[in-house]
Amino acid sequence: MTVFACSCKQPLSADLREVPLPPPVIEEAPGVDTFLPPWMPRGTYAMNHHTGEFVLHPDDVTSMAAHPEPRRSRGCCGLDGLSGPNLVCDSCGAEVATQYSDCWSQQYVGLVPESVVMTTAPPT
Repeated sequence: MTVFACSCKQPLSADLREVPLPPPVIEEAPGVDTFLPPWMPRGTYAMNHHTGEFVLHPDDVTSMAAHPEPRRSRGCCGLDGLSGPNLVCDSCGAEVATQYSDCWSQQYVGLVPESVVMTTAPPT
């Protein structure tokens, strides 16, 4: 099991297990107020080899705050993630992740690999 933390050592995730990256859910024409589901199951993470991000379920992250720059929070119904990292460590302020939560995108949080460290949690 793995816990992600900021380089300042602040834990940023729950205890997670690695799984293969599932295929994205693609809906041809989402309706108004229709959101695509989370990309990852709760309690798991995967490496996206195309982007280099660690992909997590939005409910598995902790100790993060909205980026202080308003331009990082763009989107129509949520965060589109197109303006760079939009979440910072609430302890030190480092840019640690990008949340994708807009109505047209798969819901997930992508951790910035250069800003996080992985620790192995002992089995329980």
